[in-house]
Amino acid sequence: MSTTPATNGGAGNGAVHAGSGAVHMEKRERLRLDRVDGDRNRMAEQGARLVWFDTAGLSSPADRERILERVVNVAYTGVVLYPDNMAALAPVVPARMLKVLHAENPEDLARLASLPGGEADVVVASPHLEVLDKAAQMGLATCYRAYVDDGASLHESIREGHRYGYLMVRFRDPTNIPLELVIATLQATRTVLIKEISTPTDVDDAIVTLGVMEVGADGVMFSPRSHDVLDDLLARLGRLEERAALELQVATLVKSTPIGMGVRSCIDTTALFSPTEGMLVGSTSQGALLCCAEVFFLPYMELRPFRVNAGAIHSYVYNFGNRTDYMSELRAGSPAMIVDSTGATRRTSVGRMKTEVRPLRLIEAELPGGERVNVIMQDDWHVRIFSADAKPLNITELKPGDRLLGHLTAPGRHVGIKVDEHILET
Repeated sequence: MSTTPATNGGAGNGAVHAGSGAVHMEKRERLRLDRVDGDRNRMAEQGARLVWFDTAGLSSPADRERILERVVNVAYTGVVLYPDNMAALAPVVPARMLKVLHAENPEDLARLASLPGGEADVVVASPHLEVLDKAAQMGLATCYRAYVDDGASLHESIREGHRYGYLMVRFRDPTNIPLELVIATLQATRTVLIKEISTPTDVDDAIVTLGVMEVGADGVMFSPRSHDVLDDLLARLGRLEERAALELQVATLVKSTPIGMGVRSCIDTTALFSPTEGMLVGSTSQGALLCCAEVFFLPYMELRPFRVNAGAIHSYVYNFGNRTDYMSELRAGSPAMIVDSTGATRRTSVGRMKTEVRPLRLIEAELPGGERVNVIMQDDWHVRIFSADAKPLNITELKPGDRLLGHLTAPGRHVGIKVDEHILET
């Protein structure tokens, strides 16, 4: 059994704090970290997660210029410092980010006095319980750092870690099963859970960690040493955090009419839809209508709860980041956005596009401001679209005046990205 993680610049050793990030939504509501000077709650924007950078092995001005000066200006929310580099690197860390001191012995705590601002807003991280207990006596926030390589060390990390505000765990093995056990055990506690990513190039591990068990760890310690890896992380982290709800409006049906044969696609995803979830699909970049998934009773076939019979091949499918994808561009593995009747969103991936020639129907609706949006879907009774009260409407039975759920956005797209230009789509 091992209890002390090895320290090396590529391993991303670090500690955590609720800093300018936030833990996942359920734990965020119950997490209140106590300090000597009163309640401490550094929760920030809904949906944000903790991302920390480890400075182990960095000390020179060249190190700062190479990577750290960029890290402190992007999505990272904390920096872990060491006794041998604290004086050189601390001045680079802005006030919005937490400074974390990794301490191997109680004497290291004396170095906190040299930090800008002194001991305020500092977390002490250590694998040694006596160091953490000393830091707690000083009124400092603490993080227990554990290394898990077997069942005994896993249970020890949970047993000791829940005593402190933060638990940072580095796992020897690539499986996420031990992480899932820690998540499940700590979910009723106030302890913030951070997974330390051992390999400084493993962006996949960092991103997957944040989504384990649909809850994920509260954050990661990931410390790339190259700008290419950092670019990859930032792009994927940004997509992961796109959780904001969309505004849905009630649209009034103006026209529903058959238009003959054409090519349509079903979007088969890697998720299971609920009865209130679907996808936003439209023929124009001005807006879309919320199309149902195949989760409702059909008398002649089994349900396909992973599928949206989404529409004609030319259609826009609305995605995160105010982007759209042409239906024809989607492939297995493409990211996709699930939208429920309240406008809440979640991420999935395309598993398969099922494209066939079918009879099509034009559905056109008017939004409250007078804007017209439309979607062209397969002209069949079993294809549904959401009513204003989130009920499935069979599209062959639609009639003028029916109220549907729609989404409005400013028109104008170039390769799926919103652009400011005058555009008329009919």
